[in-house]
Amino acid sequence: MREYIGRAVRRLTGTRQATIDTIEPGSIMVAPRRPIDRFDVGAITEVLDLATKIGAVLLDSGTGAIDTSSQIRFVASIYGVEDVDVDVTYNTIVVVARRGATLPPITTMQTVHYRSLDFTRLAAVDRLVRRIRDSAITPSTAHRIVDQIIAAKHPYPYSVSTFAWGLMASGISVLLGGDVVVALLAWVTTVVTVTFNRRLNRIGTPIFFQQVAGGFIAVVPAALVYELGQKTGLEALSITPSQVIAAGIVVLLSGLSLVGSVQDAITGAPITGVARFFELLLMTGGIIAGVGIGLRLMSSVGIYLPTITTSTEFAPVDVPIRVAAGAVAAFAFALASYAERRALPIAFLGGLIGAGVASITVFLPVGDVIAGGLAATCVGLVGGLLARRALVPPLVVAIAGITPLLPGLAVYRALYGVLNDQTLTGLTWMAAALGVGCALAAGVTLGEFVARTLRRPRLPVAPDWARRRREARAARRRW
Repeated sequence: MREYIGRAVRRLTGTRQATIDTIEPGSIMVAPRRPIDRFDVGAITEVLDLATKIGAVLLDSGTGAIDTSSQIRFVASIYGVEDVDVDVTYNTIVVVARRGATLPPITTMQTVHYRSLDFTRLAAVDRLVRRIRDSAITPSTAHRIVDQIIAAKHPYPYSVSTFAWGLMASGISVLLGGDVVVALLAWVTTVVTVTFNRRLNRIGTPIFFQQVAGGFIAVVPAALVYELGQKTGLEALSITPSQVIAAGIVVLLSGLSLVGSVQDAITGAPITGVARFFELLLMTGGIIAGVGIGLRLMSSVGIYLPTITTSTEFAPVDVPIRVAAGAVAAFAFALASYAERRALPIAFLGGLIGAGVASITVFLPVGDVIAGGLAATCVGLVGGLLARRALVPPLVVAIAGITPLLPGLAVYRALYGVLNDQTLTGLTWMAAALGVGCALAAGVTLGEFVARTLRRPRLPVAPDWARRRREARAARRRW
């Protein structure tokens, strides 16, 4: 049995390492090229420009500032430019190559224009860095490859991504206790939201107002269906609007850099972390404004949503359904973010782990913050090991795994309390939502750190007395 367990663990973790693991000090697998002549300005500039482009794609995909800096230095050192300084801020990358005390340094800068999440682009750059490490391809070839990666279209059509966003909302609504009608309504609402926001983005509408529109759309269909069910008495339309609205809020929150902001603050990039976190708060404020406008509009026409209970309870028999819903939501988020096909099963397992741990801890007296932190730590650890096994960037699994656990219902409860003269209750729920979000990001960062330091775990060797006892029992069974 011990042999089979050890074999399973080895298959799970394997011997593969993530790209970021292999570029840590002392872990470069190939010797760097001969240093470039410090008088060759063109060659140094070409290498710095390549490293900066790679760093821009990483930062755009949500990679932390420290990891981005490490990979930029690694690419430069592979091509022989070793004395470099890298400064990564919120949306700017500056790389400086020093050429001694008598020559001026060479500087390149890249401004990062954040676009929609595309995990395929992140995986392609990850493979390019591996190719640079293993094959030491020429800078001109690497330039051509990275330009193709940046200019490439999404691997899936918009219709597939839109359907996946709706599927993610359906999974989250079921995770919150909804039925088939709630899941269908969440799907329709999210598809409308994504389609409308995509059109707003094409005409250059700021992201804040896109979040306002998304929060507004999340409220109106749920309120109308709820009012229709109350007037007609149809049991099928007797839904819980908060489940639909919370699912829409989670979808709007999912694309924000929660993990990256907290990871930057923890790992030593506080300026970038604060900037990302402020953007996160601003975008969350847009969602709150949209939801608030929707609630006020509905109340002005005589549609009042039901009072929200202080807790969401469910029976132990519902745990498998909730866990499956969380896994589907993580899978759908990865698909909506254009992850590669081989990353989708890993994202599914990450969501399965996160939702499973979160569902079990509900029955323990640990609280939502600790429960979210434990679930995220397990996602970061196990998901990180699985990602290394499949040669998938661990960031894909981390973000997809914790997305179903985002505190969308807590945000809605906070806003509902503030709008209904329950200011203390609203502020309490807002603090709870903030605490859960930070716990998720910190937990997945911790799990990823452990996975990064874990290479190939071995089961402890049994003591001699235990081995002799097993041999004696086996001999008695033979006799």
